[in-house]
Amino acid sequence: MRLPTTWKLPEQLVARLGTRGQGKQRAMTAEGHLLLVLHKAPSADAIEREIALFWRDPAGGWHSHDDGQGVRSLIGHLEGYVQREEALEKRFRTAGHSADYFALLQAAAPLVRASRNMHEALQAAREAMPEDGDLIDLRDWAGNLHRNFELLYTDSKNGLDYAIARKAEEQTALEQQSLRSADRLNVMAALFFPLTAIASVFGMQLHHGLEDTSAWLFWLVFLVGIALGFVMRAWVLAARRPGA
Repeated sequence: MRLPTTWKLPEQLVARLGTRGQGKQRAMTAEGHLLLVLHKAPSADAIEREIALFWRDPAGGWHSHDDGQGVRSLIGHLEGYVQREEALEKRFRTAGHSADYFALLQAAAPLVRASRNMHEALQAAREAMPEDGDLIDLRDWAGNLHRNFELLYTDSKNGLDYAIARKAEEQTALEQQSLRSADRLNVMAALFFPLTAIASVFGMQLHHGLEDTSAWLFWLVFLVGIALGFVMRAWVLAARRPGA
């Protein structure tokens, strides 16, 4: 951005502006002139910062690079930050998932830095022009904006941490439920494993001489299998005890 051709600034101020960009936000004074180099409210995906230039002449008149006149042009610059703050506050109130909070952090981070640097630049301008009462209000306003963006960033980070912790707790509860289900299956398998093994042996197509035995032998084998199952179940449960 070039200085407007209608601005009559001291050469030492013009010389302090870079040829490839105006650089960081700051306030510069010389011979009663005040030049404010500020950044417009940045977006999360913006690579370059959009510059806004404001000049206060020795007579106390304010001018902006976009032909705005009076201190109203500087007020409009801060209102751009207010609009971004209100939009982020609205998004924060409807956020409920970790992705929502992460997007808020990405959007709030550049605004935290920009509002802090803007507040520092306006504080320096206030110190350089103590007779300008408008700079007091503008500086305090910028300070409040910076504080609000910081609080929004902190609240979003807390919301993200809470969402992650809640998800981890839900995952842990599901894992515990799965472990309990698997545990029940292990107990049932231990209970019926001996009976299944015995039944498999007697179910083989081999002549063992017990085919024509009375039914009492079947029930005896059945009861022995159940008894072995309870022994196996007790062994499985004992293995879970601490120190087993």
